[in-house]
Amino acid sequence: MTDMTHPSFSAPKSNRGARALIGAMLFGFLCWGPVVASSAWAQSAPLVRGLPDFTELVDAVGPSVVNIRTLEKAKPKAGGSAGPDEQMLEFFRRFGIPVPPGAAPRTPRQSPDEEAQPSGVGSGFVLTADGFIMTNAHVIDEADELLVTLPDKREFKARVIGFDRRTDVAVVKVEAQGLTPVKIGDVNRLRVGEWVMAIGSPFGLDNTVTAGIVSAKQRDTGDYLPFIQTDVAINPGNSGGPLINMRGEVVGINSQIYSRSGGFQGISFAIPIDEAVRVSDQLRSSGRVSRGRIGVQIAPVSKEVAESIGLGQARGALVRGVEPNSPAVKAGLEPGDIILRFDGKPIERSVDLPRLVGNTTPGTTSRITVFRRGAQRDLSITIAEVEVDTPKAAAPPATPKPSGGVVQALGLGVSDLTDAQKKALGVSGGVVVTAAQGPAARAGLREDDVIVSLANQQINNVKSLETVLSKQDRSKPLSVLFRRGEWAQYTVIRPEPR
Repeated sequence: MTDMTHPSFSAPKSNRGARALIGAMLFGFLCWGPVVASSAWAQSAPLVRGLPDFTELVDAVGPSVVNIRTLEKAKPKAGGSAGPDEQMLEFFRRFGIPVPPGAAPRTPRQSPDEEAQPSGVGSGFVLTADGFIMTNAHVIDEADELLVTLPDKREFKARVIGFDRRTDVAVVKVEAQGLTPVKIGDVNRLRVGEWVMAIGSPFGLDNTVTAGIVSAKQRDTGDYLPFIQTDVAINPGNSGGPLINMRGEVVGINSQIYSRSGGFQGISFAIPIDEAVRVSDQLRSSGRVSRGRIGVQIAPVSKEVAESIGLGQARGALVRGVEPNSPAVKAGLEPGDIILRFDGKPIERSVDLPRLVGNTTPGTTSRITVFRRGAQRDLSITIAEVEVDTPKAAAPPATPKPSGGVVQALGLGVSDLTDAQKKALGVSGGVVVTAAQGPAARAGLREDDVIVSLANQQINNVKSLETVLSKQDRSKPLSVLFRRGEWAQYTVIRPEPR
């Protein structure tokens, strides 16, 4: 009987076929057996099936993407000396270098005062079949004329319907019919790592297609916009063009790049299309954008501040200052309040607040939840409208330098506020800093600051400050809410170790 425990690899020649089969089975088991035996591997589908094919997307969206050229009327040069353009042309002629297209000298009939000259190039995409086109505000801003070229090479003069610098969104109109509008996508469905494509005119090269993935969402690079970050190649001239998902829907407007050289370096930003459409709808209906405001200056809530005032988690928006006669004043908001919710929506980061307020219709009555001195309270506030030019707040009256005792543990010199100072600052109490040394100076306090709260307790005068300090553990950090001019700030004083 053959010993199956130790198979022989020198079998007779008549068993060569069986020997080959057994060898192949043994080799397969040794190499692949553990992998095949894994049921988890056998049942799971591959995470990546292959690289995407963008050809159908280009065919579908390409007819909706336009090239936008801007023209400005040149200003006549003082004197009769040759300008840089003429000097460069002379350089080309002298060394026999062909003159670049568009660099030919003007004929006597081409007076700078009479004819607009090319000044820039950008991209855009068709919103409606009757000629409304979306692009970036910085593409068309300050242009005297706009020329829109369609992929079929038809060219139209465009007029500006409106633009909004805060969001960098603009809408222009061409007198044409039967254009191919884009499909608007849902930004909420967009996922990090998803493939996206851009079509535009980088460096004036029309109908250029680039692709990449979504690198991040909710990038905070502007007051009103959480940008989409991608690694799609975006260069000058791509501005205003669409960012397209794999369903052929526009999910953003390519707007900015991060670059040290001026060219693409792997990081680009797009305006989310839902924000852009909200702005474009207002521009098309009224030519301007109406935004809400409440009249506060805000700052992020740090972990240290949150812990020191009993908030726990670092969230919300810290009110640093309240504008006089603003909706915030009328609603009872105070410097040092932490705004936690607006109209029931949580404020996780300070940048969430201006977006929510800005998207609220002026005149609307909203509810704000704030954290103040260890407790939450709800306030009712009527939203005002952002003015085109907001006047600067008048500088507060200079605070005199009263004398007072020094709180040695904190390195502070303090003094009671006079009635005139309280009225000028709009506070009911507090102490003015006359000296800041050691821990107080390291925390950022300085002369003329007014301390209104210490360790999350209101300070009315020097006596109340001393009372609060006497009950604190001198070895632990202390939260301080102080006023500097019209603005309030939080800081943390860390006493020197004993």
